[in-house]
Amino acid sequence: MHIHILGICGTLMGSIALLAKAQGHAITGSDDEVYPPMSDQLREEGIALQSPYSRNSIPDAADLVVLGNAGLGRGNPAVEALLSNGTEFCSGAEFLGRFILKDKWVIAVSGTHGKTTTASMVTWILECAGLNPGYLIGGIPTNFERSARLTESPFFVIEADEYDTSFFDRQSKFLHYHPRTLVLNNLEFDHADIFADLKAIEDQFHQLIRRVPASGLIISNGQDNNIENLLERGIWSEQLRFDVISGQDPSPPKGLWMHQPSQVISLEGARLGTLNWRLSGVHNLSNALAALAAARHVGVTPQQGIEYLADFTGVKRRMEIVHTSSRAVLYDDFAHHPTAIKSTLAGLRQKIGQAPIYAILEPRSHTMRLGIHHDQLAPACADADRVFWLKPERLAFDLEKAVGPQGHAVFEDPLTLARTVGQQLELESKTAHIVIMSNGGIDVLKTALLDQISHA
Repeated sequence: MHIHILGICGTLMGSIALLAKAQGHAITGSDDEVYPPMSDQLREEGIALQSPYSRNSIPDAADLVVLGNAGLGRGNPAVEALLSNGTEFCSGAEFLGRFILKDKWVIAVSGTHGKTTTASMVTWILECAGLNPGYLIGGIPTNFERSARLTESPFFVIEADEYDTSFFDRQSKFLHYHPRTLVLNNLEFDHADIFADLKAIEDQFHQLIRRVPASGLIISNGQDNNIENLLERGIWSEQLRFDVISGQDPSPPKGLWMHQPSQVISLEGARLGTLNWRLSGVHNLSNALAALAAARHVGVTPQQGIEYLADFTGVKRRMEIVHTSSRAVLYDDFAHHPTAIKSTLAGLRQKIGQAPIYAILEPRSHTMRLGIHHDQLAPACADADRVFWLKPERLAFDLEKAVGPQGHAVFEDPLTLARTVGQQLELESKTAHIVIMSNGGIDVLKTALLDQISHA
């Protein structure tokens, strides 16, 4: 079958292209822009790319067109041509459910934060255990060469996104996946462009829970009150909760839990081992517990999982170190929600002690642009010594008013921001840790910062 993919350079759609090609289909694709890292993966697989969208984007030979979400609504010339010519089409999430995940033991990782990292951990544990899992992850795990892989294994790990599916299918993507093992990492209000409130997101998660069979397992964060409220609406499957606890708890929680800071892991009170690994932050400890629980459900003991996580190296753009020198360590991170920003910076502070932290943030996501969390932005950066904001276009609130009183600097030009950081670095006596946090492309800023660091 010849499959043409619209939006092919997006993380999900590019990964679908790789999986469909592995099934033996002929794959072509279009996007408004062709950009790395996904474009590099696709070209390495010999997949032809067309850009920008036009009424001639879809080849006449295409048997099926698979659509992404971003920018692919009515008015898009390729979409209008598709609707006119009568070629069969479906959304990316529907394609996964029909052609990739059918007859697989699906391990789905959901939640507002940590999906990519947790799914990567699960995949790595299963890989080390010799289970050769298929996977689709919304990023590139550094332990693997690709963001997606299809294998003969019965197990498939997928990042389960709550964002809607397409312009013609407004339900969350994860409702197409039908997991047997479901991780509920956390639940907060996000995606304000499509959800009116937290209740609207909770409704989609409730529908996901209703699709898990009685023989399946729902793994939930026992410290998330919104998850607890969600589960009170009904659960029809086996359950296992996970918790990260600190201090001396006279009655440790049931399920899988970790004592922090010792990182000793126990299951129903029985000690399993101590996690020693490269990642930092309590949020990643929570992700690790979720991954261990998911792997346990398919037959990998937590003791084995703990051992395998020692060699887990992370995910690109998740506190990825892109430069190290005596002047500075530069990190690229995808955090774009106050909770993720706060936990990321707190984890770095715990790891490096009193060394200076520079936080550079771009509030670029739809929810951030709308200002839904504007009062949480400055407090989320409490662990940083200096905070710099890169102001994106079409911001619906006054960023200077939100963060200026806390001494944060706001810039509209990435080069000016980079020069200011460079000037500050010249005054530092210790190695500074600089964290760029954005869910957009930051190559211009990153290149400018690297230039400043080299001359500081």
